[in-house]
Amino acid sequence: MDAQTEITKDTQFYGILDTGYVSQTDWIQKYNALVNGGAGLIQIRAKRESRPLRESLLNQILEVRDKNAENHPPLIVNDDLELAARYPDVGLHIGQDDTPPKIARARLGPDRIIGLSTHCVDQATAAMELPEDTIDYFAVGPVFATQTKPDYAPVGLELVKWVASQSPRVPFFCIGGINRENAALVAEAGGNRVVTVSDVLQAEDTAAAVIDTIRALGS
Repeated sequence: MDAQTEITKDTQFYGILDTGYVSQTDWIQKYNALVNGGAGLIQIRAKRESRPLRESLLNQILEVRDKNAENHPPLIVNDDLELAARYPDVGLHIGQDDTPPKIARARLGPDRIIGLSTHCVDQATAAMELPEDTIDYFAVGPVFATQTKPDYAPVGLELVKWVASQSPRVPFFCIGGINRENAALVAEAGGNRVVTVSDVLQAEDTAAAVIDTIRALGS
C-alpha cells in the first residue's frame, strides 16, 4: 500500500464529514476542524446529496488538501465506487449491501483504502477472512444507539470485545453513538480506534472535541 494511504498504529480517530449534520456553507470549516483535531482518516458521507453536489464537495476538499497535502489524512468517500474511481488518491467505504469488497478492490487497484461496515459476529468474521489486501479496515457497530442510523440495533460492547479478542490482521474501528463521554468504555472493551459523527460535528469547537475523544481513548 502507498505510504500516504497507510492506516498506522497511531490512527485512532476516524472523522466523517456527514452532510446530514453540516451545512454546505460549513463544509470546509468542519473539514479543517477534523484535520486540526487529529483525525487520521476523513470520510465524506453525503447520502442525501446528488452526485454533482457530492462531487463538488469532494473537489472543494481536495483543493484545500492539495495546498498542504502532507498534513492532511487520507480521504474516503462513502458508498460511491464510481466517484472514488475518478480520483486516484481517494478511498472508498462500503456497507454490507453495497459493492462487494473484492469487486471494489479489483476496480480501484491495490493502493486505495477500502473499508467495510460490519454489524454482527458473522459479518465481522467474514471481513476478517477476506483475502489479504482486500480491505484495509472494517468498522464494527453501531456500538450504541445512534441518530445517524436509527434503524440499526446497537451491537453493544460485547461485539467490540469479541472482535478485539480475535486480534484481526487489519485494523477495526468502532462506530455508532460513540462520544467523548463513552469513548473510554469502548477503549476498555478493546476498541482503541473510533468513529464519531454527531458528537464532534455538532460541537462548537469540533477540533477540541476530536482532541478530547482521542484523549479519552488513552485514559
